[in-house]
Amino acid sequence: MKIAVCIKRVPVMDQRLPIAASGIAIDESGLKFDVNDFDLWAVEAGLQLKEKLGQGEVVIVSLGPDVVQEQIRKAISMGADRGIHLKTAAVPPDARVVAQALAAELKAGGFDLILLGRVAVDASNGATGAMVAQLLGLPCVTAISKLEIKDGRGRAQRELEGAQETVEFPLPAVLTIDEGLNRERLPSLKGIMAAKKKPLEVKPVTLAESRVTVRKLQLPPERAAGRIIGEGSAAVPELVRLLQTEAKVL
Repeated sequence: MKIAVCIKRVPVMDQRLPIAASGIAIDESGLKFDVNDFDLWAVEAGLQLKEKLGQGEVVIVSLGPDVVQEQIRKAISMGADRGIHLKTAAVPPDARVVAQALAAELKAGGFDLILLGRVAVDASNGATGAMVAQLLGLPCVTAISKLEIKDGRGRAQRELEGAQETVEFPLPAVLTIDEGLNRERLPSLKGIMAAKKKPLEVKPVTLAESRVTVRKLQLPPERAAGRIIGEGSAAVPELVRLLQTEAKVL
């Protein structure tokens, strides 16, 4: 089985993200970056499928400037076979443009499965996977929390609000992986050393014109400081009054 996994370089989200002087992008200086969490779970899904079958190939694909090679190498060090870097000056905010670039590369790859994370934690659009499937004319199942592949067909479970949905689909297909399917393995020292020797092909690409423009970024307002209004049952009347008059939740 030949599996492609598309990954994205994103800021580590447990840090404060400063806004650049332009006001339309984050200031990347000093920030830590990693593979998008959902994409790591997609990488793990591809590796587990290959291991279960005892053969196959897992190919990592990522779009962006030269710095994304660090994230591609991380995915390769987990056990993927090779990487493809679609080189651009930056990743545009338009998911359609990203999907077009990915689909153009994947079209002739002969992949049985194309895996992506359900959503990228920086933009939270969740649209790229479905757009790739549409451009390739392939079936698409999103937000997968359980997955089985057998005899050229797949069976997946999707988490809905208050329910679960089970769907079946033929291969080839495009799947987006949700939280709960697995947890990614940690790269071993052997894997890290091997990743340095595995092929990583760099392909400059020309992107289509973006139809999405970022006009402004701003941080959320600071929360007001908390107040202690008293202790024990004596504080309840004042608490109720404040919930009614200030918070207006009662």
